[in-house]
Amino acid sequence: MPRKKAASFEENLQELEKIVDRLESGEAPLAEVMADYTRGMELSGKCLEALKKAEEQMDVLLAEAADGSVTEQELVIEGER
Repeated sequence: MPRKKAASFEENLQELEKIVDRLESGEAPLAEVMADYTRGMELSGKCLEALKKAEEQMDVLLAEAADGSVTEQELVIEGER
């Protein structure tokens, strides 16, 4: 049986937003609320992990000097240091 491809960050976030909307409506039965909450926590973890990986990849940027050489520069976000 072929494996299902992993959902992208955007797909996970979209599903999480739908769950939040359902939970905020307050109209679902308790069993559905519990299932949605559990799935939402799982999706939240996946989104946070994807954001962490993206941040790690952004920590080092490449800058090209006038002579054509490339140097690494650490990403500094205003207010974080």
